[in-house]
Amino acid sequence: MRLLLFTLLTALSACTISFAQKSFHQNKVIAHRGAWKAEGLPQNSIASLKQAVELGCEGSEFDVWMTADGVLVVNHDADFEGMDIETSTYQELTAKKLPNGEQLPTVKAYLKAGKKQKGTKLIFEIKPSRISVERSIEIAEKSVMMVKKMKAEKWVDYITFSYEGGLKAIETDPEANVAYLTGDKTPAELKEAGYFGFDYNINLLRKNPQWIKEAQELGLTVNAWTVNKEEDLKWFLEQNPDFITTDEPELLFKLMESK
Repeated sequence: MRLLLFTLLTALSACTISFAQKSFHQNKVIAHRGAWKAEGLPQNSIASLKQAVELGCEGSEFDVWMTADGVLVVNHDADFEGMDIETSTYQELTAKKLPNGEQLPTVKAYLKAGKKQKGTKLIFEIKPSRISVERSIEIAEKSVMMVKKMKAEKWVDYITFSYEGGLKAIETDPEANVAYLTGDKTPAELKEAGYFGFDYNINLLRKNPQWIKEAQELGLTVNAWTVNKEEDLKWFLEQNPDFITTDEPELLFKLMESK
């Protein structure tokens, strides 16, 4: 009887994981630093993540740094309210808050909030350290290990400007989806290195549109940042990308609905 019950529970658990994998939206819309602009929410806040979920975005992007005492935190800039993140402790950073009263989110808190839903993926940007390449690699490894610890692998895709950090993320979890941001590697180079795809500046892709076709032929994903102008959104939609990172998710949804 106990064996039968264990078997049934295991099967149920597998079904739940499968559901989580298949339930994410597939509409190309990646909210840059969450959906913050229209509602005047703080960028990279849990509130902006929840708004992206509410809109039904395929993904919500967020930026990750590591404090002096090894805590992974969510913030775009290298400093938070005038305090340098990499040389400050997390305790020191809690002296200030986001404009909506939120504490500076830790990655642990952000992932916990993100896992409460199964429609919007969490696009985890591993910020390159300004201290050293070695620290960038350490942050990448620690980030992937945190995602594993939180059992959030099905929710998370990674992006990074640190080529070495991205390679470390791929090494730490070969099943992870890791895209490169800097724009100094060809699709063929990214494919050879094991990257999932690229997420390049829209202006760079306008100058090198052949990279889009090349990436698609190689089976790499195509994304661009940060696509806010209507003319750029329309042009990029015509290229049939996998994702579009924007501060204007509402406008992007409107354009796609009108096609």
